[in-house]
Amino acid sequence: MKHRIVVLGAGYAGTAAAGRLARRLHPDSVEITVVNAEAEFVERVRLHQLATGQRLAHRRLRDIYAGTDVRLLLGRVTAVDLDHKIVTLVDQQGADEISYDTLVYALGSTGTDHGVPGVAAHAYNIAGRESALRLRDRLVRLGAGGNILVVGGGLTGLEAATEIAEARPDLAVAIAARGGLGDWLDVGARRHLRRVCDRLGITVHEHTNIAGVDAASAVTGDARTIPAQVTVWTAGFAVHPIAAATPLELAETGQIRVDATMRAVSYPEVYAIGDAAFAEGPGGKPLRMSCATGIPMGWQAADAIAARLTGREVPKLAFRYFNQCVSLGRRDGLIQFVTADDRAKSSFLAGRMAARYKEMVCKGAAWSVRHPTLLLPTRRYRTSLSGPYALR
Repeated sequence: MKHRIVVLGAGYAGTAAAGRLARRLHPDSVEITVVNAEAEFVERVRLHQLATGQRLAHRRLRDIYAGTDVRLLLGRVTAVDLDHKIVTLVDQQGADEISYDTLVYALGSTGTDHGVPGVAAHAYNIAGRESALRLRDRLVRLGAGGNILVVGGGLTGLEAATEIAEARPDLAVAIAARGGLGDWLDVGARRHLRRVCDRLGITVHEHTNIAGVDAASAVTGDARTIPAQVTVWTAGFAVHPIAAATPLELAETGQIRVDATMRAVSYPEVYAIGDAAFAEGPGGKPLRMSCATGIPMGWQAADAIAARLTGREVPKLAFRYFNQCVSLGRRDGLIQFVTADDRAKSSFLAGRMAARYKEMVCKGAAWSVRHPTLLLPTRRYRTSLSGPYALR
């Protein structure tokens, strides 16, 4: 009997984990199946580009997994039965089930409206490919002089607002941030960000809470009205709800609590990675949702699973951060260098050089998903549960 490994989700974390497992374990001993709703790998860090009409490279998952013995199953996960080790999904043929021995949960996150009235009915988001395409189509239909409001002053909001303003200078673009503009950045980086917003004609509403959205405007917490024929909601992400319907131990965020090897603390045959996982990083701080976190999480989970199944010592990856990369349109950007626990340093890179740096990071992330062992030589081991480190 082959050991059945099922990976749920093929974002940055899930794709990297499955590919790395296939290069660590011999196909005579394991069967690796990836369940994903889409046939293509989605570069989530580029969805603001897709929303403004730019063409993105097509990366078929079957091409990414070519020659690896990974089986791709297209379907939407609807439930996970941890006690019977069964995943229920819906595909083109209807409802289906797949059994596992080891589960890698990488279903990621999506946008959340935080219960704000009107967001679900009237706002757009760029949390997924389909939603980014809907926004793209809406922007095409919006005539010159139209009003765009981007809600959320984080990385996604900044990238969306500047990308739209650069691509459509005929529109009136505004951004609403609950805090100060880029208030987590170094003071010099904040000055550059403000200069970019001024250059692109972006109206900035700082310390502004959006309390409601309708088809033509947004209402702030202090009852002001901001014109918005299109509202782009980037105010945070929520994890996929499947985990909440299981007995897995979750953090307050809804993420699955894992140990340093990405193993669920409550079910040892389950691993969680990417946005779905609540893991401690440097200084005991939770690792943030990002591809910079998700890809190393996928590596760690894959290496831990392979080691435990082959009775070898389980490696532990030392997580740390180096920078935060923000594109500000196609010709400008910000690279904020950070401490290991993600606090801004006084050093940063800005302008065209930062834009090139960010582009290199995006290309590197896609390349590393396709080459999850970074082209280093590997040996595929057969499973053996008799070694000194087996199942520890």
